[in-house]
Amino acid sequence: MRTDSSPGTLPAREHLPAGDAGTPVLDVVIPVYNEEKDLQPCVRRLHEHLKRTFPYAFRITIADNASTDTTPQVAARLEQEIPEVTHFRLEQKGRGRALRTVWSASNAPILAYMDVDLSTDLNALLPLVAPLISGHSDLAIGSRLARSSRVVRGPKREFISRAYNLILRGSLQARFSDAQCGFKAIRRDVAQVLLPLVEDTGWFFDTEMLVLAERAGLRIHEVPVDWVDDPDSTVHLVKTATDDLRGVWRVGRALATGSLALDRLTRPFGDDPRDRDLTDVPKGLTRRLVGFCVVGGLSTLFYLVLYSLFRQFSGSQVANALALLVSAIANTAANRRLTFGVRGRAGAVRHQAQGLVVFGIGLVLTSGSLAALNAAGDNPAHSTELAVLIAANLAATVLRFLLFRAWVFPDRDGSGTDSTAVTAAPYAPLPQRPVPHQQSYGQSYGQQPYEQPHQTTQVRAGAAADGSWRDATPHLQPVRPHDTDPGDPR
Repeated sequence: MRTDSSPGTLPAREHLPAGDAGTPVLDVVIPVYNEEKDLQPCVRRLHEHLKRTFPYAFRITIADNASTDTTPQVAARLEQEIPEVTHFRLEQKGRGRALRTVWSASNAPILAYMDVDLSTDLNALLPLVAPLISGHSDLAIGSRLARSSRVVRGPKREFISRAYNLILRGSLQARFSDAQCGFKAIRRDVAQVLLPLVEDTGWFFDTEMLVLAERAGLRIHEVPVDWVDDPDSTVHLVKTATDDLRGVWRVGRALATGSLALDRLTRPFGDDPRDRDLTDVPKGLTRRLVGFCVVGGLSTLFYLVLYSLFRQFSGSQVANALALLVSAIANTAANRRLTFGVRGRAGAVRHQAQGLVVFGIGLVLTSGSLAALNAAGDNPAHSTELAVLIAANLAATVLRFLLFRAWVFPDRDGSGTDSTAVTAAPYAPLPQRPVPHQQSYGQSYGQQPYEQPHQTTQVRAGAAADGSWRDATPHLQPVRPHDTDPGDPR
């Protein structure tokens, strides 16, 4: 069940078909800020590795976010000398801002990034993107904390990295092992829907993206990597740690209040076409039954406790009505969020009103049972009243589930999925090398190439690829998949 504002779900993952086409399969983004020294050896080493080992067409994009040294000139020279290299200039700092802007404009089906210091062994690049090409996973990350990883770094960075991941596990229930390794990849169809939900534009961008993807049920593939610390890193550890903790608090609060439309990121169960072609089989019924039973069991205990409390100063009918009313409101809210997966505040009042109608039916059943019990004998024992109420509540529970599923939280197409699912543009067949250089980087899916293929593209943060300007105010509510960076004061 989607909220009213949700555009639908992601399509099932598909293996990208092999063949010849002009679009690169992989776009590796290197975000840089004042990296005039390391940029050229990094790009040339990465390009040589991809030419030698990667079986499909690729692109290397230098994302220069507001460098003030000679980095733009170095990037422009590399773009002129190497056909597979392009340069993208932003006028504001922020690694997250650079990745969001470049990934949003890219037409490659697989998007990746790595740090300019190339601390990660490049032999992990093909294992990183292979699960995305095959359709097995949605995102992939390199992990320095896996058992088989080999890492060389000082005790200070080791402590900070492990402490940060413990904080994520304890506060946001994150299950991925390494949030900040500068070695990640994502499918473009996922990025188009996920990136508008990510608010951060700095170093917390990676963590926020992974947490939202994991909470939405997307599949994250982890690759053990060999990693050597860069002693000349310019990352400000104290400021980065402070900003990350602020980000953890912000994301945790958003998840707790249900203000993120994560339902738009859900995948259909099963990628085999035979699974998707099944008819007359209610999708998610088992999971919903289990969730409803858990919520129902807790609600019944809550109801009995309330009934016993109200019974001390009122009659059985009044106590039953009050206890059932309070527990029904809590039951509707819990089933709305946990059983039927409705997030956000849209439709909450209507759902509670419909839940009160269902409550009225349950009240009739339980009140009628109490009336029948009192008519059968004077002053029945309290235990007898509880036993009768439990039996009546069981009958009311079955009816409540049927009404919730068919009326209060219905599936729009009757199959457990929203009929207004997002239809991703079909991928072109996987292009083989060599890739023509006249295929300009800024060309989006279905657009015409630029007239000057080597011209550096300059984009202000917050500007769309078509040159229009978007509102710079961050929004946690659903936004259009092609909206660009919401901005950041940093």
